[in-house]
Amino acid sequence: MKTPDRLIECGTGTVAGCCGGLLRRGVAATLLAFLAISRGGAADWPMHRGDPQLQGRAAGPAPAAARLRWSYKAGGAINGGSAIVGERAFFGDGSGKVHALGLADGKPAWTFSTGSAIEATPLVLGGVLYIGAADGKLYALDAATGAKKWAFETGDKIMAGASWCKDPASGSVWILVGSYDFNFYALDAATGKMLWKVETENFINSTPAVTSDGHALFGGCDSLLHVVSLKDRKEVRKIEAGAYIPGSAAADGRQAYFGNEAKKVFAFDTADGSTLWTYHARNFAYYSSPALSAESVIIGGRDKRLHCIDRAKGEARWTFSTKGDVDSSPVLCGDGGIIVGSLDGRLYCVNLADGKERWNYEIGAKITGSPAVGNGAVVIGAEDGVLYCFEGK
Repeated sequence: MKTPDRLIECGTGTVAGCCGGLLRRGVAATLLAFLAISRGGAADWPMHRGDPQLQGRAAGPAPAAARLRWSYKAGGAINGGSAIVGERAFFGDGSGKVHALGLADGKPAWTFSTGSAIEATPLVLGGVLYIGAADGKLYALDAATGAKKWAFETGDKIMAGASWCKDPASGSVWILVGSYDFNFYALDAATGKMLWKVETENFINSTPAVTSDGHALFGGCDSLLHVVSLKDRKEVRKIEAGAYIPGSAAADGRQAYFGNEAKKVFAFDTADGSTLWTYHARNFAYYSSPALSAESVIIGGRDKRLHCIDRAKGEARWTFSTKGDVDSSPVLCGDGGIIVGSLDGRLYCVNLADGKERWNYEIGAKITGSPAVGNGAVVIGAEDGVLYCFEGK
């Protein structure tokens, strides 16, 4: 496996230092500062996969047992993930409503109606909630009250969560989001004004990953992983995946990992576009987004299995079988527990070391969204329109 020229250890993983001269010191310092604050509160889960690198890692341990704290019936199916910030959980549903609930008791703090279905996971940043909907709009709502601050309209649906970064030059905050109108947008977080965009060749249905070397990575229906320079505000590389990319990529330095419709999981060096390895287990697609540990890539498959892959070799460490497709994206907890849902209607906790089941909980409805793990809770929605909160201790 290729590695960066020099490595710096930081709180969110390994950061590329020199990267073949791609980073100037000023840009590197800005990005390192961004990574240091990107998660918000220490145990918050403020966005899809937890942080802008989309590594799917939670700071706290997995629950020792599945103990339901509360459940809340929403107005439509919950196919996306949730955000946990402070003492609230935030999510959208198929009826077009955005909900803010008390994390302790599940009581609603506010709701906001977009009027169209929501599958995107919310991003909560600086007291503002950003979420896209099927009406093609990205909404910015006051996270405390649910009041609308602004809405930015694209030309088609927004199906995936937004991400964010800081402008490498000014330090102002950009909201990054893709749309089914084939465009990737960078918006001013305060006003919703479009700053710049990159046009692609098909639908964008993934949350962009923001790398430590200053790039945004996203895939979609054009079968390409797009590499966009945030400093230069333009696409610098297209990496051919050979088939539709349903999920989001996870980034670590200049290495990116994702699965696709062609029944493979990929590891790429985003600096030069080279393939580090491909993994093929069975003839089933991967709609899940991967979680990363220091040594493993963990991803769900439509073969009804959770796969743990060696990050260096691209070889299977273990697989864990469920009774339904695993489109849900796994979360790796601080104690080595992996939490993931399945279309068999169960929420599972699996051990990273050996793939053995720790526990499961029968919800009884299909789970396609990803768990949110933070602030002493595990939150996940299901197609029955119910959000479930489990004790995290």
